[in-house]
Amino acid sequence: MTMSKDHIGQSHRRENALRHLAGRGRFTTDLSLPRMLHAAFVRSPMAKGRIVEVDVTDAAAAPGVVRVFTAQTLNHVCEPWVGTLDHFAGMQSGPQNMLADGQVLWAGHPVVMILAHSRAEAEDACELVMLDIEDEDAIVDGDAAQMENAPLASDGIDSNMCFQTVLETPDLDAAFARAAHVVEGDFTFGRHTAVTLEPRAVIADYDPSTGQLTVHHGTQTPYQFQDVYARHFGLNESKVRVIAPDIGGSFGMKLHVYHEEMATVAASLLLGRPVRFVADRLESFVSDIHARDHRVSARMAVDADGTILAMDVDDMTQIGAFSTYPRTSAAEGNQVIRLMGAPYKMPDYRGRLSVVFQNKVQTSQYRAVGHPIACAVTEALVDRAAQLLDMDPFDIRARNLLADDDYPHVSATGYQFEKLSHQASLEKLHDMMGYGALRKEQARLREQGIHRGIGIAPFVEITNPGAAFYGVGGARISAQDGAVVRLTPSGDVHCAISVTEQGQGTETIIAQVVADQLGVTPERVKVTTGDTDTTPSGGATWACRGAGIGGETALRAGRKLQAQILALAGAILQADPAKLTLANGAVVDAATGDERISLAEIGRIATYRPDTLPDGCNSSLTAAEHFAPGGYPFDFTNGIQASYVEVDIETGITRLLKHWVVEDCGRIINPLLVDEQIRGGVVQGLGPAFFEECLYDDAGQMTNASLADYLVPMAGEMPDIEIAHVETPTKDTILGAKGVGEAGTAAAGAAAMNAVNDALRPLGAQISQTPMTPLRILTALGHVSAGPKRGY
Repeated sequence: MTMSKDHIGQSHRRENALRHLAGRGRFTTDLSLPRMLHAAFVRSPMAKGRIVEVDVTDAAAAPGVVRVFTAQTLNHVCEPWVGTLDHFAGMQSGPQNMLADGQVLWAGHPVVMILAHSRAEAEDACELVMLDIEDEDAIVDGDAAQMENAPLASDGIDSNMCFQTVLETPDLDAAFARAAHVVEGDFTFGRHTAVTLEPRAVIADYDPSTGQLTVHHGTQTPYQFQDVYARHFGLNESKVRVIAPDIGGSFGMKLHVYHEEMATVAASLLLGRPVRFVADRLESFVSDIHARDHRVSARMAVDADGTILAMDVDDMTQIGAFSTYPRTSAAEGNQVIRLMGAPYKMPDYRGRLSVVFQNKVQTSQYRAVGHPIACAVTEALVDRAAQLLDMDPFDIRARNLLADDDYPHVSATGYQFEKLSHQASLEKLHDMMGYGALRKEQARLREQGIHRGIGIAPFVEITNPGAAFYGVGGARISAQDGAVVRLTPSGDVHCAISVTEQGQGTETIIAQVVADQLGVTPERVKVTTGDTDTTPSGGATWACRGAGIGGETALRAGRKLQAQILALAGAILQADPAKLTLANGAVVDAATGDERISLAEIGRIATYRPDTLPDGCNSSLTAAEHFAPGGYPFDFTNGIQASYVEVDIETGITRLLKHWVVEDCGRIINPLLVDEQIRGGVVQGLGPAFFEECLYDDAGQMTNASLADYLVPMAGEMPDIEIAHVETPTKDTILGAKGVGEAGTAAAGAAAMNAVNDALRPLGAQISQTPMTPLRILTALGHVSAGPKRGY
């Protein structure tokens, strides 16, 4: 008899793909509850000011309006939150509450909340609110924020410095002193934002008769929000249920505590009826967290033969008026300075981080937190060193990358690497690109006045973070995940798990993992996620932990249930469980594969006729498991990317011709979904490299806060993306899987910047600011005059 096929390592389509294609997605925005009210917010029109008066009389009398809240009538319901963590020594941020009280701190800061029978009526009433705000000098620029006597970004701080830290090895200065060459540069990385398919959405439904709060929330982390709502509204956690249904994209943006969501919960608590808030696209631009906003000065010391000796980096991260809660806005910059030079055998390093307040919307974690900045700066300097030494970009990297037998290894920034595959990845990329032929094509086309460039960028990605990632700082964010796996009376399998489905295929890969442990096909495994009442608590989905931690949890739960089923089958069959195994939906003889009893029959007996079992026989068909990663603090993923571009030197327009990725995420559970994640990540890396930027004027007003003006990459702009793999499983888990969701984003922009600069090199031009817009490229070429060195 043929044994069942191993499903781990096989391509399976996403479980929910057909449902979504049929228009049967279940999003928060699809839900309508009886007696539900709709919320809209009056927002500050200026970046900073004192609230003199708020007159809501006319708004309260408007058609359809049920209640109008101001800070005085709403904020008392909620304990303010402060976005700091204990392990960021000296970090500060002002307390935040739902509605602005006395002071507005960015253009878009919510001041008044209006509840009405429809969103349109609530929006109409917003127009009737009279705000008298006394304008104050706004801190818009991070450099200006650090000047002596600069006004404070808010009242709740003693300086505009949120957090500072320095990492330094003892021999840093000596390394630079003995270096044959030093290359350096200043880099600017603009703000951008998520522009998710589904905007932020929440429906809070408080039942006064039972004291039960149910929140339908488009979030990655329902358990985090269960804790936040319970603590900040003074509720028993058992009386708080958070349901995260289908999510139309998040990318880190839906991890954070927002004023509007908290206000929606508060309003439901006060009114005892459902309240709904869905951000429209215009307000998303001024209320969703933004990403990046870094200015980096860096230098690299190299020997005469191209050996990298050291890096010295100064990163200023601009974060808006507050640090986000509960994960903080310092995490981005912290990862920037710790990931610098990560792929290389670089012995010495100094990284300085300054996290600075300003009167703009907050910045915080976004897909590949800090990775694109660290990778772009590192790889730009490596290319500059190669140019100075007349070395090929592949050759200088081959000389400096950590060898595949250099592990375990501790980087100069303190990161511990178990086992990576930089050399194998570099060699595979070289071959798949046809690098030699590509260089010949580039040279031939240059003679015709066509300027093409090739850029490469190795990367390291943080995945599977352990408890020290947030827990050490006091954040109530779990590093473990939980799974409950049970065999149904019909022989099907159900798995309730804490990692959530964001469209990346969590349900599918968990089904594959469980199916292999129980000898069934993934179609026989139903996976439930995203409900704090029906799934075990855990960390959920962030930092590329779904496969590595969630998958390991499912595997261990599945194996525990497997042992229970085999013990039960042994009792029924009067056979040795050690000589039985599971395959093809049945208990089979381990030696011959012959079926002994079906899983459906096991389920029937255990459920409906346990009286026929021997005395003392355990008839349970449910197994629970919680797993927290041990061993290394992170399971690092690595790889390398390359980009091939053509720059029109007359218009400054860059055409993306081809992009390659070699990636090592450990054991691959589902090749199809892994490649989908990489391609999506590459697009999200190329977006801010060429198109996406939140632009502000000197007064702190975002000037392109609509999709008519804010550019996102479309299919027509994106190149073919070719992907290959190396597999180096982590030994920290049985499954051996690492994360992959942020790998594409980590190095796409770095490879693209190096490619653009490679195209511009014969013309003596260089660009070090993203997005690399046509205007910035023309400025670098000297075709147009340069404006201010650094804009907002």
